[in-house]
Amino acid sequence: MRFSSAIVLSSAALGYALDAKCAPGGNFDLTKFTLQEPVGEDKHPKQVGGDKLKGCKGYSDEWFKTDSNDGTMVMKVPESSKCVTTQNSKHCRSELRENGSWSPSASANRLFAEVQVTKNEGEICVGQIHVDDSVSHKPVAELYLSHTGDLNFGVQECATNDCTQKREPAGKVGANSKFTYEIRYEHGNLSVSINGANFKQFSTHKLNNPKSYFKAGNYNQGTKASEVHFSQLRITH
Repeated sequence: MRFSSAIVLSSAALGYALDAKCAPGGNFDLTKFTLQEPVGEDKHPKQVGGDKLKGCKGYSDEWFKTDSNDGTMVMKVPESSKCVTTQNSKHCRSELRENGSWSPSASANRLFAEVQVTKNEGEICVGQIHVDDSVSHKPVAELYLSHTGDLNFGVQECATNDCTQKREPAGKVGANSKFTYEIRYEHGNLSVSINGANFKQFSTHKLNNPKSYFKAGNYNQGTKASEVHFSQLRITH
């Protein structure tokens, strides 16, 4: 799937106030996404398509909703003992997955978000690039935020299921503070910017530019409940 221009995914990105009375789909264009939640049947978490997410009266529930005070998009995860995970992960999530995939060799593949983690006692992946499912079930790279505000970027050393992930520091933010990130994988180069700083480039090891897609949300790496708020989210291709 290819997009010829930026997909603007929040009214805040356009300079409009977020509407605290709307479901997330009233403030963010979620039609290009599928939501995965931390509930459902064993190894089969609940998924909600973009057609049901869209609009002010679109889908919302305990795990995916609008903050009634500021209109941000809230993604919550319970403690791990009460969570449903996928076949290939022991961690639970409330996360948006981009529908379709793209080539890292293209001229523009960018994920931008303004995010605040309001509840976190461990580590959360707030944004990632994932290898297309036809290739493997592994991510390309994941941006992790610790409860102390440390940001680390983990990059898979190859695209197959048997490779490991190598982590490197990506930045530091205040604990529970709002910050922005932008992840780029374009022209074969992988890089990250935190709070508008210069982009830091990361090695792609032996990945060899696999077909990929973006994900953003609350992918909890710990065992305690967590909560993430998005005030901006956009993808550019």
